[in-house]
Amino acid sequence: MKLFTNVVMGLLLLVGVSVQATGDEEQIKSQIMKYESALNKSDVNSVLELYGMNPIFMPQGSPAQIGRDQVRKAYEGVFKAIKLNIKFSVYEIEVLGSTAWARTSSAGKTKINATGTIVNEGNNELFIFKKEKDSWKIHRYLFSTNRTKP
Repeated sequence: MKLFTNVVMGLLLLVGVSVQATGDEEQIKSQIMKYESALNKSDVNSVLELYGMNPIFMPQGSPAQIGRDQVRKAYEGVFKAIKLNIKFSVYEIEVLGSTAWARTSSAGKTKINATGTIVNEGNNELFIFKKEKDSWKIHRYLFSTNRTKP
């Protein structure tokens, strides 16, 4: 009987951990969808709300932007230069304690503000999240194009 009780308790614990991870994964996916929305609205403040206390933004072809001030300036520059209309696809989310990562891609259109030209947009992304005050925040964000130049 004791063995049966231990097995049942072990299974319940395992299910509890699985349920927690699923809840965390849903919260992280929600943060990614909020990020998508903020990018499409060119909303610097909403983007920064999704980042943690010590963020690093690593855009393709640029130096890493370290800290909230640099990340803010980088997004201000991005939104001055382009207007995004993209959609994220989430492929993987893995939670490891208070750290998690997500692999995504994005696709859509980008308007070059200086010329009005609209081009196809597509990237592979890697998000690293940290749990800060019971909320998942973007800790590191890296992207690179998955489109070839015309």
